[in-house]
Amino acid sequence: MAFAWRGGRSDVDEEFVAYYAARAGSLRNTAYLLCGDWHLAEDLTQITFTKLYRAWRRIQRHEVLDQYARRVLLRAFLDERRRPWRRELATVPDSSTLDRIASDDAAPIERMLLDTALSRLSARHRAVLVLRFWDDLSVEQVADVLRCSTGTVKSQTSRALTALRAVLDTGQRDLERPTSRGQS
Repeated sequence: MAFAWRGGRSDVDEEFVAYYAARAGSLRNTAYLLCGDWHLAEDLTQITFTKLYRAWRRIQRHEVLDQYARRVLLRAFLDERRRPWRRELATVPDSSTLDRIASDDAAPIERMLLDTALSRLSARHRAVLVLRFWDDLSVEQVADVLRCSTGTVKSQTSRALTALRAVLDTGQRDLERPTSRGQS
């Protein structure tokens, strides 16, 4: 959304608009992998960019801006999970009140199985796996985003992969019944 000020946009605003245009889609995809809901992912992305814009003039190291944006996104996700209305239970999967999602993926069943398996992991495990393997961050970068040691990232990644494998090994019929995210 563009606002017109008297003298037009400043160079700082132009930089922010360019950053938003380049990175919004990637952050939205990361947000979806964290929360499993496109609508909430949109909200988290908007919260992230709102907070980034408010701090934009104070940010001095633009070379690490992606890392900072992911940290803001992760904090927004964790804050959102603490809100009371997020503890409500979703409508049952076969309910007529739910819309059907059309998928154009080449392998929608595998994507759905993996998404359901990710939903059964804790928020912390999901965050580590998404940052390491979806955003392709190094152990050091993930440690910086999560504000923990590299050893913690390595052990959390190992535990998360073990948990993900265990969930995937339970069989496809069990995974076809989605649960709300982070309930395990």
